Amino acid sequence: MKNFIYNIGYFLKETKTILQLNALSNIFSLLSTGLIFFILAMVMSGWWVSSQVVEAIQEEAEISIYYEEGIDKYEIMQLMERLKIVNGVREVRLIDESEAYQRMEEILGKEADVLAYLEDNPFNSFIEVSIHMEEMDFVLGKINLMTGVDYIRDNREVLSRIENISGILKLLGYLIITAVGISTLVIIGHIIRLGIYNNREQINTLRLLGAHELFIAFPFLLVGMILTLGGGLLASALSAAAIKYIYAQMAGPLPFIPLPPQEILVSGIVMIVILLSAILGIVGSGFGLSSAKRD
Repeated sequence: MKNFIYNIGYFLKETKTILQLNALSNIFSLLSTGLIFFILAMVMSGWWVSSQVVEAIQEEAEISIYYEEGIDKYEIMQLMERLKIVNGVREVRLIDESEAYQRMEEILGKEADVLAYLEDNPFNSFIEVSIHMEEMDFVLGKINLMTGVDYIRDNREVLSRIENISGILKLLGYLIITAVGISTLVIIGHIIRLGIYNNREQINTLRLLGAHELFIAFPFLLVGMILTLGGGLLASALSAAAIKYIYAQMAGPLPFIPLPPQEILVSGIVMIVILLSAILGIVGSGFGLSSAKRD
């Protein structure tokens, strides 16, 4: 350990020399690595957000039950009491015509003025039932058998599509993680091999002088770490800016989407990218050193 600390100055000087020997190639390698990690970060962000949306919808899953025309308030209350005892039902409440009208106004936003041209309230009252999403099939089966029920509206199709999108993003994330790993290993391994080739005379001299293999290899390991960590930091900065921009754009037209907190998303993505870049830097450098030794 004492010798290692004593030689830190030498290691840093050799690392700088190796980087300068192929400066342009190393710059392009850093940029390409950064872009690869940026794509990974964006896919992982989409994966994270879509999972959050699906979970939020599952927790707040609701179905709307429209009862038959002509039934009185007492029969409606009876129907609501029967609904409350169904397994999987969390909450039951009656939405009258005025509240249904107000909800439509909120949905239409600026276009709600069109409702003023209607002489009468066109919306019917209905029963809103909050349910556990995993019990939806059972709940719908029970409700369909109840007297007084005319029509049931659920969000199963919307949720199914969101779950499919989440699954696609998850699969895409796995594929991109694999592609990022392989690409980074190849890039860093090639750079290390090229550096060893360009410094082969100095390496042979050090070996003749009795230098340990780790002493010779350590500057090349530092090069791999610098390039991958540099690419990770570049990707982190780009990802943070992109996420901030996307959140700002979605805040206006889509305020109802339950996005995860921006700070938590950014910090989580940055930590993953930095950690992954460090691991791939070490592995890629080792791969380059081992392949160069075989040659």
